[in-house]
Amino acid sequence: MNTRAGDVERCVAELAARLVDKVPDAVSLIEVSVREEIPEMIPETRDESQIALLDDAIQGNVETILYALRHNISVHDVRAPTAAIEHTRRLAQQGVPLTALIRGYRLGQRRLTHLVFGELHSIDIAPESRVSVVEAITEMLFIYVDWMSQQIIAIYEEERERWLESNNSLRALRVREVLAGGSHVDADWATNAIRYPLNWHHVGLALWYPVASPEADDLNRLLRFVRGLGAAVKATAAPLFIATDRASAWAWLPFQSAPAEITDAVKRYALQRRESPNVTMGSLAPGVDGFRRSHDQAETARTLALACGKSSAVALASSDPGLAAAALLGGDLDQAREWVTDVLGKLASPTDNDALLRDTLRVFLNCGASYKLAAEELVLHFNTVKYRVGRALTRRGRGIANDRLDVELALLLCHWFGNAVLLRAKT
Repeated sequence: MNTRAGDVERCVAELAARLVDKVPDAVSLIEVSVREEIPEMIPETRDESQIALLDDAIQGNVETILYALRHNISVHDVRAPTAAIEHTRRLAQQGVPLTALIRGYRLGQRRLTHLVFGELHSIDIAPESRVSVVEAITEMLFIYVDWMSQQIIAIYEEERERWLESNNSLRALRVREVLAGGSHVDADWATNAIRYPLNWHHVGLALWYPVASPEADDLNRLLRFVRGLGAAVKATAAPLFIATDRASAWAWLPFQSAPAEITDAVKRYALQRRESPNVTMGSLAPGVDGFRRSHDQAETARTLALACGKSSAVALASSDPGLAAAALLGGDLDQAREWVTDVLGKLASPTDNDALLRDTLRVFLNCGASYKLAAEELVLHFNTVKYRVGRALTRRGRGIANDRLDVELALLLCHWFGNAVLLRAKT
């Protein structure tokens, strides 16, 4: 029996309309598949902005194909979603293999096909039309992924070529060689190669904007910021700037002699300017070893900043009290969260009141368990501090006589990582 084309189009449109409400489920399923089967597409730095960009790219593709199905639009008239384009560019900048990206689209096609077939059972379709509907949807999903893949490949190759030309210049390659070169780097040769005085003192910086803007030239904004910072803190020579992707960079400030209070000066400059990037910095250190060490410290601080997910502008130094220790303890956030919960009990709850009690207890212990000194530091009345410390211990469920060090370390993790190491809110 012949099936009229109009009936098939109507059924396909109805099915697509029903799936619109299930877009979040589709995005979640595809994202889980990518995490499990293509781990190279997930950043190792816990960069939540890039993970969010992956989710946006998946959602954009799902919504686009459903729109085309609902309105019987030729997929060859559809352009890749903006988020998918930006995600492709970011992966190209980071050298993620193109094969991994294309495989992600195939996984998305498979997951979406499963959802379509599951929804077919709940739609009243004449038996003679059902096969035609399945064929029409399957064909359109295949054509869509094939067409998107062509666009994505072109965008990836163009971006990769541009990125290699602009970033992987000889200077950037030489800098990476210095960072990875161990004790076998000739400082004089490397100084000439990267046009930067490696024998001086250095402050390593990591800089990034939380979300790359397709319209804004973030790299030039970062470069202008670093140049302005170098002038403000009176660096002896021009800073060294190396882009790491479209929205982040490494930098070094050179000083012929060690300046005083450089950490405070960098923070002050960063926090007083509008549209400053997030900034983390290592300690001032001399020579090639100092060049590497200060950079590594800045990257460690950046990893912590990304893990704690602060929404406000970040300006952190590896020398900030407790930061380096917190970064070491928080290397595995899942384990850290379990340990903090074991140590602090209900005091590890993600509430404003418990946050206040944790902070008071942390300052109290840092002041040698002196209510007087803690009150002075917190600018509170002696009795207020005493009351809050008592409430904190009550929330914990036991005193601190036997495990004070554990409590101090758990509070340190809470101070730096915030909700990332607190009890999960019940849903």
